[in-house]
Amino acid sequence: MKISGATFVRNAIRFDYPVTESIRSILPICDEFIVNVGDSEDDTLALIESIGDPKIRIIASRWDESLRQGGRILSQQTDIALRECRGDWIFYIQADEVVHEKYLETVRQKMELLLPIDQVEGLLFDFKHFFGSYFLIKDERGWYRREIRVIRNHVGVTSWKDAQGFRLKGRKLRVVHSGAEVYHYGWARNPAIMAAKQRNLDRYWHDDKWIEHKYSEGFDVKIRGVVPFENSHPAVMRDRIEKADWDVFKNHEMRKQFRRSIKRRIAALFDSIGEYRNYVLLDAKELPSNGSRQTETRPDR
Repeated sequence: MKISGATFVRNAIRFDYPVTESIRSILPICDEFIVNVGDSEDDTLALIESIGDPKIRIIASRWDESLRQGGRILSQQTDIALRECRGDWIFYIQADEVVHEKYLETVRQKMELLLPIDQVEGLLFDFKHFFGSYFLIKDERGWYRREIRVIRNHVGVTSWKDAQGFRLKGRKLRVVHSGAEVYHYGWARNPAIMAAKQRNLDRYWHDDKWIEHKYSEGFDVKIRGVVPFENSHPAVMRDRIEKADWDVFKNHEMRKQFRRSIKRRIAALFDSIGEYRNYVLLDAKELPSNGSRQTETRPDR
């Protein structure tokens, strides 16, 4: 079994993406790692080269700035990386996502076990969304709980919409849960850098008039709908977190005020019941020992 890693990145230094941590977090179980580096206004290319691992293969791309609808350019850049992958599985990870080392062997074993079973087209991961701090995570509606981050290669899987998920010839992928989590650090940045990064990203969904109106009075990251995170971060994030002097929530006592209310618990329960799922979740207990027969699936929601 061969595993390809894949990601894309642009202006990683300017907008403080933890892309080296992201790559390094899953690199140990990858046989190759494709990094699609977009034409940047900083030294992103040199940053990726500094990782210095022979498994990494860098490709260069130019972003089409005319693609400003629905985040389509992010999907396009994802597909450029996917097409270069040669493994049986592709472990896709975005430039602000990190996987804890405690999950790597579990994911690798799951891929090996499921490789002969053609019905399984991907692996599903739970998500933790860090917000405003490395010690707070989002706990409210509107934040996706699960997404696909491992896909079967050589069957035609492509990125879907704004690169949050995947499809195969327009239909949802049949997946099994990976038994692992992805730590999403996209909203854990210095507030000033966060504002600049978000304004830049909004350009791929909206026109200049909309952006100027939204940011005319500045951009404020409101800390709400969060709960404390008190477990361990991935080892690759240790140095970055230690240097985060902007994080006013590093003090444990200050974080105690962000406790989960009963009201939010109830809302989260109903949200999980009715959430949109861009996948068909297979029952792992019903899977055959090989790909010779189809399996029943849980209904979509």
